Amino acid sequence: MLLTDLKNRASKFKKGIQFLFLSAIAITYTNVVYAQKQPLIPYVQPFSGTSASTTLASQHIEDKTERLANTIPAVAPPFSMTQWTPQTQLTEKKCLAPYYYNNKKFYGFRASHWISGSCTQDYGSFTIMPISGQLKTNAAQYAENYVHKNEVSTPSYYKLKLPQHQLLTEITASLRSGIMRITALKTDSVYILVTPNSDQNKGFIQVDAEKGEISGYNPVYRIYQGWGEPAGFSGYFFIRFKKPFTSAGVYSEGHTFNQQNISNKKDIGAYAGFKLQKGEQLVIYSGTSFTSIAAAKANLESEIKNDDFDTVLTHTNQAWEKSLSQVRISDTNEKGKKIFYTALYHAMQHPRLYNDVDGKYPQFDGKYQNKTLNKGNYYDDFSMWDIYRAQLPLVELLNPNLANSFVNSMILKGQQGGWMPIFPCWNSYTAAMIGDHATAFIASAYNKGIRSYDINEAYRLMRQNAFQMPDSVDYLNGKGRRGINSYLKYGYIPLEDSIPNAFHKKEQVSRTLEYAYDDYALASIAKDLGKETDYRELSKRSLNYQHVFDPNVGMVRGRFADGNWYKPFFPDHREPYITEGTPRQYTFYVPHDMPGLIKLMGGRKNLENELDSLFIKKEYWHGNEPGHQIPFLYNYTSSPWKTQMQVSRILAEEYDEGAGGLSGNDDAGQMSAWYVFAALGFYPVDPVSGNYQLTSPLFKQATISFKNGKKLVITAIKKNKNSIYISKISLNGKSFTKNQIKHHLLVQGGKLIFYLQDQPAML
Repeated sequence: MLLTDLKNRASKFKKGIQFLFLSAIAITYTNVVYAQKQPLIPYVQPFSGTSASTTLASQHIEDKTERLANTIPAVAPPFSMTQWTPQTQLTEKKCLAPYYYNNKKFYGFRASHWISGSCTQDYGSFTIMPISGQLKTNAAQYAENYVHKNEVSTPSYYKLKLPQHQLLTEITASLRSGIMRITALKTDSVYILVTPNSDQNKGFIQVDAEKGEISGYNPVYRIYQGWGEPAGFSGYFFIRFKKPFTSAGVYSEGHTFNQQNISNKKDIGAYAGFKLQKGEQLVIYSGTSFTSIAAAKANLESEIKNDDFDTVLTHTNQAWEKSLSQVRISDTNEKGKKIFYTALYHAMQHPRLYNDVDGKYPQFDGKYQNKTLNKGNYYDDFSMWDIYRAQLPLVELLNPNLANSFVNSMILKGQQGGWMPIFPCWNSYTAAMIGDHATAFIASAYNKGIRSYDINEAYRLMRQNAFQMPDSVDYLNGKGRRGINSYLKYGYIPLEDSIPNAFHKKEQVSRTLEYAYDDYALASIAKDLGKETDYRELSKRSLNYQHVFDPNVGMVRGRFADGNWYKPFFPDHREPYITEGTPRQYTFYVPHDMPGLIKLMGGRKNLENELDSLFIKKEYWHGNEPGHQIPFLYNYTSSPWKTQMQVSRILAEEYDEGAGGLSGNDDAGQMSAWYVFAALGFYPVDPVSGNYQLTSPLFKQATISFKNGKKLVITAIKKNKNSIYISKISLNGKSFTKNQIKHHLLVQGGKLIFYLQDQPAML
């Protein structure tokens, strides 16, 4: 007996040694693979920007609404049709995101069309809420206490334990569809509530217990121009379950009805009941569409069909790893990498995919009519005033084919609606914000060689915006440039023209500056197409910024039709003729003609002094877009080291980890794209030109993999750990002495090395 016991122990010991040896090999192999290709999804913090900013720079902002980045923890592949988010807000009202980190109640999972980081509104959404025990259809009664320790959130996956209902919920998604897995933590009745989130008391939902299906739609309504009018399409959904229902019905305002459908009532929804044993799982498949319920079903069948949860999750993980790994950071700065990849995640949410798998999409500015693409994809939700600056240029850099689809989508909108839209969201004209930056975006793409579309048709539509005033009906509908007649007559928009037919009224000086930039953008295409007359006229108009620059005060300023300046002049107050800023801030918005602005200011030293004054007075506001180019303007002075200083400071003070990690509205990824560019060491002050202003990179090394197969390795060799000032730059082994670099040089790949030191390099 003793001998047998000893033999058994020896055998177990031998097996244990073998196991430890094999485990050591496996761990070593895993570490080698991890070191070679470290997963990037774990660096993304989806909750960043979901609560009031806690960044150092945001603390002096008095308006608390401007400290909300308004992002959501979105689960979906990049640039998808629908993002899935935990829901802590019931409404689709303007400026209220469906999720805030500090809210205490959970109301389900929303299939959302919220524009990430915006102050707009969700639309065409619906919510799925699992509950247990007795059936409850009043949100106040079924809401779950929300505790963060019970959740996991990534770009491709979200998990939340619901202690009150004793359910474990998980969700992942494809481009147009979602899959949810519910695990019962105790044996109980479980109900799935599906609610179209209409604030208009409209919509439709039906339940088919025999087929195990729920479907419906939530009508979309316009905002800004045409506010409250039907947008001409709906958010459609189709949901199926494999497990048979034990009960089913519909409800409204907390009352249930034993019928198959309900429509156009307050707080409508449908429910499906099940009996689940402890540990049993219920899988919910959901398809979405903007054209029909049948299309939502077809999208689901094409993208997910009967795949299990883990298979869909694997595919979505792969999609995000592929996108994030286009920029691979090598550095021990773990916090910086978290902020960087979170920014990249936020910059890859929009514009939104709009077409079904068969190419069908709702006609732009249509009345429930659909169109079908022959090839490619159709996109909408272009927060154009924000994203033409850096977010769209980032797409042009990393994914030119996608940028090409964006341009094609803009052309289709112009053809279908008759005018190139200014700010196309909700697949409608909005006349939101100012400028005509569809023109700037298309010129930016075109000048970078992204040209697989009809440029002559694009030019026709852009030229119409630049030279013509729509008739009164079209203008009231949001078509054309606001104040174009005044702009053409005076070379600026005088204060007498209050721009009454716009969400942003007045703001005449800012409009003049931004139209001048758009004229410059269109001139660049006119020149390439050989349209000499247009080129000369547009080039002349690109200098219209000079007409609102008062040399007596050295800044832009409101002006009347007779040429007199508006009085009194307050350079650091928000004035009605300036958009979301001050005259001092907007004076620096001449990205296309810095030599001309420098001349008006009295020389490079005066430009430097004015920039210094802005930062000394703490008038630089990073939380909004008009000033995003300002820190890089020191590159046009004799002190480019001040760009390096200010950009390094902004990277450190305006961005952080955690839910409060963004210092202002992210605006469809623009704030985040700024971080990506600045951290890499270059920024598109004038995206139309294809030039990037250089600054000191944040990380030791970053490798950008371009779609043409080339790689650019950006290396920062620091004299000391905190060195931020450039002493010299080399490109592919040769000295590079300029403060800017052209797009075509970047995408050729190679090695760009920055040598950084502790003290500024004086010129």
